[in-house]
Amino acid sequence: MTEVQHLLAIDDLGEDFREILQWAIQFKQDPDTDYDFKPLDELSIGCIYEKPSTRTRVSFEVGIHKLGGQALTLLKGDIQMGKSESIADTGAVLSRFLDGITYRCFGHDMVTTLAESATVPVINALSDEHHPCQAAADLMTIMERNPTLEGERVAWVGDGNNVLHDLMLACAMLGVDCTWAVPKGYEPSKEVVERATLLAEKSGAKLVQTHDPVKACKGASIIYTDVFISMGEEHLTDKMSDFDGFQVNEALVSHAKSDYGFMHCLPAHRGEEVTDAVIDSANSIVFDQAENRMWAQMSILTYLCNPAAFHAYKELY
Repeated sequence: MTEVQHLLAIDDLGEDFREILQWAIQFKQDPDTDYDFKPLDELSIGCIYEKPSTRTRVSFEVGIHKLGGQALTLLKGDIQMGKSESIADTGAVLSRFLDGITYRCFGHDMVTTLAESATVPVINALSDEHHPCQAAADLMTIMERNPTLEGERVAWVGDGNNVLHDLMLACAMLGVDCTWAVPKGYEPSKEVVERATLLAEKSGAKLVQTHDPVKACKGASIIYTDVFISMGEEHLTDKMSDFDGFQVNEALVSHAKSDYGFMHCLPAHRGEEVTDAVIDSANSIVFDQAENRMWAQMSILTYLCNPAAFHAYKELY
């Protein structure tokens, strides 16, 4: 029996990551995408949401439909998981009905437990530690601008959160330099940084941490930020003062390359982490990112749920 592969963090994709992104770009550009290739035909994908979502839910539902599959959306109140039934038991039961599961949750241990008990692929659609689908969309968006990724340097400005974790891992996997500027006390997980460092040693990527946003942005080809107060942290109003000087505004981006791309995983709190002048500028590629959530996830779903079809399509080009 073939071992089931899951996606809990972006480095789970290993050496196939670049190929998965190239597949997504090709499939997005294919004029026959909606007609003659349905790798999820007759497959059902359960999509569990403990947190509300715009991009994640719509991108998965539409993407699964485009691939010929059925998306079964399960909201927090629809199932007993974690309440009258354990996560492990839920994973075992759902595996009897479904061909894959996506899970948008709070604690990363929850999606890990689900994957341990499931006999079908589990995709982390967001946890408090990792957001691999976002990282896949991010690097796909950069690769669309620069297919070789040569000369790219990503500058992150903001919190050391789950989005940064998978962004730095993804950059390290593909040899892309990444600098992150975070306030003191908001550094990313040491364990994730260690994983990224090992990957960077193999790929040649340079990873740098700083507390100076200007230093991070100087000469950057990509500037990336996220909300300073994440979902579930709304009560931490005092946190905002710790991010003084970290707003991505016209003064800060003036230190980047003139043709830099501005990225944000959305939703944006305009006027807090980013100004309208930056997010609405010609350099902004945030809506390309948002669209690419769907295409990157379609590639990941095909890779995990129907690898034979993934490789068959790839060989056509």
